[in-house]
Parts: sequence; structure tokens; C-alpha cells
Amino acid sequence: MALTATIYHLQVNLSDVDRGVYETFDLRLARHPSESMRYLLTRTIAYCLSYEEGITFSKEGLCSTEEPPVVIRDPTGLLLAWIDIGSPSAERLHKAAKAARRVALFTHAPLALLQREASSRVIHKVEAIEVWRIEPSFLDAVEAKVDRNTKLDLLRDDEQLYITVGDNVVTGTISRCSLVEK
Repeated sequence: MALTATIYHLQVNLSDVDRGVYETFDLRLARHPSESMRYLLTRTIAYCLSYEEGITFSKEGLCSTEEPPVVIRDPTGLLLAWIDIGSPSAERLHKAAKAARRVALFTHAPLALLQREASSRVIHKVEAIEVWRIEPSFLDAVEAKVDRNTKLDLLRDDEQLYITVGDNVVTGTISRCSLVEK
């Protein structure tokens, strides 16, 4: 018998001081059995920190090779931003950069691994791809506080992330990186 997705209900109060975005989200996320909690949390953070009109989670789910986990479209359906999670292949990033005006990658993978993969083949406008790296230890600390029905506050201020769950505050960094080795 196949395993089914587990639904997480996350209520997020976002204060993104760096971008001047303050929103409240009532998210219901399906966690596929093969999806790690780090990935789910990174996907949630990516959605919140990329929030703008037209943002949605993938309709195809995480297994889609045709669509990113998070996407931003204009009212006509035009793809504005491809927001990927984890450590996508160079081929996938090339496709993303050709398909969307903006490509962002939120990851907890080592930067050297991402740069090595990116240098394995030509990627369209590789220097323009936004890479946001979140420390794995931060995600692990948040994971210990989150259950299937959680209210949390997410604050980003000057590359610092603060997630508050109940009386617990977890602090970490989010660093802007490049896929191009310098």
C-alpha cells in the first residue's frame, strides 16, 4: 500500500523587514513521504520571503519536473518567478532561467556542492539566479518546534531569521550567495 502525504497546517505571521512585507498566511502543505522536514520548512520560508501577488505552490506537487515548488505568475498566467528548493540540477536551473524572468533558489545544501553542479554545464544567466542559503542547524531547531498544526512568527531583518513558535525563538541566518565561483 502506497504511503500518502501528511498535511501540515501552518499559520504564519510574516515580518520581512528587509523587503517591507508584512502578511499573515494560513497555509496547508502536503508533505510527501519522500520529503524531508528540512525541505518542507525551506519551501515554507521560500514562499513567505518571496511573497508577492500571484505566488502559489506548485499544482503538480514536488515530483514535477515541469514546474518549481513555488511559482509567481501575473494575472494572465505569465511565469514571472521560478522559485526552487534544495539542490536542483544544472539542467533544471538552465530551464528555469530560460522560462522565467527571475529565478530564486532557497537551499540548505553546501554552497560548494551547488557551485560544482552549476559549473557542470552552461546555465542561462547563471549570475542572475538568486541563491538564498539557510543554515541546516536552524532548520533542524525549527523542526523540533513544529508539529502538524503550528502557529509561528517569521521575521527577516538584515539577513537574520527569527522564527517564534509559542515561547520559543529560533535564530539563524539567510545568506545571499552566487552559483558562480569567485
